[in-house]
Amino acid sequence: MKSACNHCDSSDSCGTSAVAKAFSPKVQRFSIQTERAFATGERLKLGLPESVILKAAMLVYILPLAGFFIGAFSGNLLAANIDVNQDLLAIAFALVGGVGFWALGKKFAKALEEKAQPIIIKSLGKPIDIAQ
Repeated sequence: MKSACNHCDSSDSCGTSAVAKAFSPKVQRFSIQTERAFATGERLKLGLPESVILKAAMLVYILPLAGFFIGAFSGNLLAANIDVNQDLLAIAFALVGGVGFWALGKKFAKALEEKAQPIIIKSLGKPIDIAQ
């Protein structure tokens, strides 16, 4: 897998590009069941069902944000009942809620990843060998 970074004109001054350069490219291997036979080295365009993409986005973005707000609200309520600094307890509970819901989302994301089966959209043919 290659990152989309390092392919635009501003890659030298981009913070995301610097992070992408720090990590080596990942290789993923998996098998997909299909009726059609493909040659070794043939390039394929793969896709995931839209529902998988939407569920993954919810787990990554919405769930931690909800945990953040639920934690802040809970901390504020608790602080009002025990007569301590509401802001401090709300911030502490917000962080705990955000991190807790992030960990929960990560667990669900692993289960979603195992169930998500990519599909072959089309064949892109053999790559061009420039060395010859």
